[in-house]
Amino acid sequence: MSDMQIFRETVEKHLETLQLYVPIVARVHGMEHPEFHEVKKQCDALFEKINAADGGATNLPDLKDEFAALRAVTRGYEVPADTCESYEAVYAMLAELDQAYSR
Repeated sequence: MSDMQIFRETVEKHLETLQLYVPIVARVHGMEHPEFHEVKKQCDALFEKINAADGGATNLPDLKDEFAALRAVTRGYEVPADTCESYEAVYAMLAELDQAYSR
């Protein structure tokens, strides 16, 4: 299986859920975890680029900067102890996308 195909499958698996969860997590946890607003900003850019590239179906969008920023702001997708399962799920899905992209 090609790296592009792995990324495409991961996008297909998680993009819709991420687009649903990220704004909710930002609204619910943004006061206690203001860094999540930067996560949302980077996710919005990521979503826009992926959607513009037909979900990565025909070409791989350049997402290096977004994933680098996400790794930095999340400290390698480390979930804060005082958050909910949705917050944890967002970080897990982002980490999986990052890994699929970085192959």
